[in-house]
Amino acid sequence: MKIKDDGENISSMEPLLVTSESDSYGDLIDIAMDLIAKSTALRASLPASIVDSLSALVRTMNCYYSNLIEGHSTHPIDIERAMMQDYSRDKEKRDLQLEARAHVEVQQWLDDGALEGRITSPESIKEVHKQFCSRLPAELLILDGEPVVPGQFRTRFVQVGKHVAISPGAVERFLDRYSAVYERSSKSEAIVSIPAAHHRLLWIHPFMDGNGRVARLVSHAQILSLLETGGIWSVARGLARSEQEYKSHLMACDATRYNDWDGRGNLSLRALIAFTRYFLLVCVDQVEFMGKLIEPNKLRERVLNWTGQQIEEGLLPHSSIALVQAVLYKGELARSEAPALLGVTDRQARRVTSALVERGVLTSQSDKSPFKLAFPATLASEWMPGLFPSL
Repeated sequence: MKIKDDGENISSMEPLLVTSESDSYGDLIDIAMDLIAKSTALRASLPASIVDSLSALVRTMNCYYSNLIEGHSTHPIDIERAMMQDYSRDKEKRDLQLEARAHVEVQQWLDDGALEGRITSPESIKEVHKQFCSRLPAELLILDGEPVVPGQFRTRFVQVGKHVAISPGAVERFLDRYSAVYERSSKSEAIVSIPAAHHRLLWIHPFMDGNGRVARLVSHAQILSLLETGGIWSVARGLARSEQEYKSHLMACDATRYNDWDGRGNLSLRALIAFTRYFLLVCVDQVEFMGKLIEPNKLRERVLNWTGQQIEEGLLPHSSIALVQAVLYKGELARSEAPALLGVTDRQARRVTSALVERGVLTSQSDKSPFKLAFPATLASEWMPGLFPSL
């Protein structure tokens, strides 16, 4: 089947960047530098083992908020259950759990560096869509009675709100230009360009469905790569919590320039600057939020208070608090250290560690690897209040 290309000029999606020619550029660079400093300090404040465990919870949180923007609400506890293949008997709820699991798995794939160095290439964008959609149940791959093919660019015309997207045959041409621009910036310039890349990908609208999730996953991968975040904060939470503002900015960026003072491209530079500032400030806000939430002394206090309450209620062995405290201070604990730390036999120590593993407090990669703190969604309301709503 021949896919129609109306021959639109790729300049119709200009400007693709807020450049140094703009009076607002210096302000945006300042915000980017503040973001770099705060994100770097946040990651440096935590042991590597805590970063690894926390990033798993943040993947669940990111999935929850990204789905919320799409009008799908699957609580992180239900997402966590899905990751353990514990699905609801309700068909609709089960499908949403499968959708959430797909999102988490694709983010894990991105977090592992699958697209490092080529995040905005057309093939990479196609691969993100394929990875996500190929994991979905068939019922969620139908749009207007037609199947959505994982990893396939759209083959027909679409309109989203007031925005009439480019012809389907033009998608690859525009993505080639998109990739050429967004892969070549310096670090601070690249961070400032993330919001523009986010909107322009949505403006191209390369797929029949799933564009919003793909765009947010691509932005997540860019942020992870440029800021080396360790995956311990997520812009999706901030976007979802200001959803109407987020969507209003996206719509404004679809508009052509207002007058001769509004840049030199086809689309509004003023709107792009406003969205860039909004997006970067949301990032800063989320780093600050996570920084307060996981400030080591406060996090330690909340976890130890919870452990003490569990012991008082007879839900954990009395010596559990010593193990939890050791893991909080050291980041991880070798299995061989547990008996000496508790002053008990190997068998008694295993009883304590097993109880903590069963409650989701501790985790390890294998039967021989060290224990480290887990951050299960079921305990998030106690350990990290405000991360997401309680069930």
